[in-house]
This record gives sequence, structure tokens and C-alpha cells, in this order.
Amino acid sequence: MAHNESLVALNGTQISYIGHDCKDIPDFLGDTYGLFARRLDLSFNQLRFSAVNRKTVSQSISCFKKSLCTNVKSLAGLETFIELEELIVDNNLLGNDLLLPRLPNLHTLTLNKNQLTDIEALLEHLADVTPSLKYLSLLGNEACPNQLVSPDKDEDDYQRYRYFVLHKLPQLKFLDTRKVTIKEVMEAQSRGAFMKVVKPKSEAPPNEAGSESHPLSYTPLPQGSRDAKNHRGIFAKCRYVYYGKHSEGNRFIRNDQL
Repeated sequence: MAHNESLVALNGTQISYIGHDCKDIPDFLGDTYGLFARRLDLSFNQLRFSAVNRKTVSQSISCFKKSLCTNVKSLAGLETFIELEELIVDNNLLGNDLLLPRLPNLHTLTLNKNQLTDIEALLEHLADVTPSLKYLSLLGNEACPNQLVSPDKDEDDYQRYRYFVLHKLPQLKFLDTRKVTIKEVMEAQSRGAFMKVVKPKSEAPPNEAGSESHPLSYTPLPQGSRDAKNHRGIFAKCRYVYYGKHSEGNRFIRNDQL
């Protein structure tokens, strides 16, 4: 993206670069504001994938991640914001491949309305790279099971999600729109590990017209009656004889009424 500082809203140590449809962070943002910015708002863009460093990939990153970093770079450049305390990246296209650099001072992170679905992987990553995180908001993502994006979820699902998040990030003070309570912290410590909300796998789509169907491997019918074109009745002797002794109707009918 062209160097255009006129698109930046600057208020002291607060930097806003909102609604410019950028797919990666412009270099000039980090070069110009990275050393003193405390708050960075990148909402309403098209950020997709996070690479830890655009210019020089860290030696500690695996070869697989290196190959990814050379292809798509959405949050690459964040490592230049060494004093960053608040990061807002709402309404972007960030998914489960999100990677943040280590941000030791970051206490506020909002990822509302992105494309995050794997809550466990995200929380483990945040626990590693944002040790000072106190406020986290994930509303509008599938990973956050609230009724905004999942009409089939209810308040119980959302509460279990909160317990699981607090189990992974026990230092949080505020999650989504609600303050973390002492009761939630205690519940997260005791049972949070088992509170992950699992989405059931969707059923396989029906076979399209003309596609080969797969018949059931088992059928109770005799072999001779399975072919629809060569159907015939089957007669056999039944081993069980029904006398009606255990019929519910016999409780109300006397023998002289039969």
C-alpha cells in the first residue's frame, strides 16, 4: 500500500488506521509510530494472516511457518510496536492461522468479527505471546459461542466458553462484554479444562443425482429378497409362539369375557 500518512488518525500515543481495506500493515506505520504507540486500531480492513516478521523471519520459527510468512503478510510488522498496550483488529478476516509477535506489554486485545473457529489453539498462542493480557473480546467469531453468530447456542454454551477461556488465561479481568467474577475464576480453576464447547460434525451431504450410492452393509432380509427386480415372499416357521400371557390387555379382560 502506498505511503500515505494522511490516512492515519493520531491522538498522542493512539494510532488508528481504520477502513482502508488493507491486506497487510503498511511499513510506514511501524517505521513512523512503532517506537511510541501504545494503542493501535486496525479495524475494518482485510487483514488475513499473521506473520511474525515481514523483513527478517526469526530463527526460532519453524520452516513451515517461514514458508507461510513469505506468502501472506497481514499483521507482519507488529513487532516494531514495542510499547504496544492495546490492539484492536475488529472486522477483519483473521482466521485460525493467526500469529502474533511477543507483545509483553499488551493488556487489551479485541478480535471481534473475524473468522476464528479454534478457541483452544488461539488461547494457547495468546498465553504464550501476551503474558500481560487482561481484556479479551472475541464476539462475532465462531470460536465464541454466543447467539450473535450461532443461533443454536444458548447462555449455557457461552458460560462454558467463559470457563474454558479463563482456564487457559486465568489473568483475564474482562472477557467480551462482561467483567470476570470471582465465582467464574473458581469454577474455571476446578472444571474449566472440561468446558470446551465442541461443535458436532455436520452430517455428510446427500448423494447428488447420478452419483454412485452406497447400500447398507447389513440387511435383515434374506438374500433372495434383496433384489428389487426379483422380489418374492419368504415363508418360514417361527420359533416363538405368542400366548398373550403378558399382554397389557389381559389385565382388564376376564376369561369369561373372551
